[in-house]
Amino acid sequence: MELRSLEQELRSNAYPGRGIVIGRTPNGAYAVTAYFIMGRSENSRNRIFVTEGEGIRTRAFDPAKLSDPSLVIYAPVRVLGNKTIVTNGDQTDTIYECMDKQMTFEQALRTREFEPDAPNYTPRISGIMHLEGGKFNYAMSILKSSCGNPESCCRYTFAYENPLPGQGHFIHTYQWDGDPLPSFEGEPKLVGIGDDMEQFTNGLWDSLNPENKVSLFVRYIEIATGDYRSKIVNKNQ
Repeated sequence: MELRSLEQELRSNAYPGRGIVIGRTPNGAYAVTAYFIMGRSENSRNRIFVTEGEGIRTRAFDPAKLSDPSLVIYAPVRVLGNKTIVTNGDQTDTIYECMDKQMTFEQALRTREFEPDAPNYTPRISGIMHLEGGKFNYAMSILKSSCGNPESCCRYTFAYENPLPGQGHFIHTYQWDGDPLPSFEGEPKLVGIGDDMEQFTNGLWDSLNPENKVSLFVRYIEIATGDYRSKIVNKNQ
């Protein structure tokens, strides 16, 4: 698979929707994740990321303008022991609760499907990072309708053991802008990851479409210790 520039992937797509990136820094020392949200409607754009415990939550920037919280207010990131969960919806809680009961990532997602937002049927994308004993692995999942037909749910999981330094994977909800929005297709894209968190964050944020971008979260986790640094960027200030 060709190693792509994450920045170029974002610059060439005005509306990838919501996206998850997971990978490893070139020096091999850090596990990295990024999650961003975009929006076309006032309800989707009226959001910010805020810290909640070891994770984050979306919140209405202007509560008076929040018309429907059902698919826009959720916890995208939660931490369960040595596992970091990153998703584009309330399936974060499903994964957390099921894995806390010794179920697997895939078993947890078997209880969910794509979002009920006809006619888009937005895919649910999810990631899980596992750090233990100085080792790091991760998995990504997408739950999507079959060619836009809500009668059938397609479930895909991609697992990455001992990821190579400087490489990561990027999955997002939509192929591009459209009406209805076409769901992501294929494997997560192989993308480069940088050592410097500030540079990586700024490059990602600056590459998102300025009209549609809403919020970005980035976390670098030291694989040897589990210590982490995070950054949140919100368009709404």
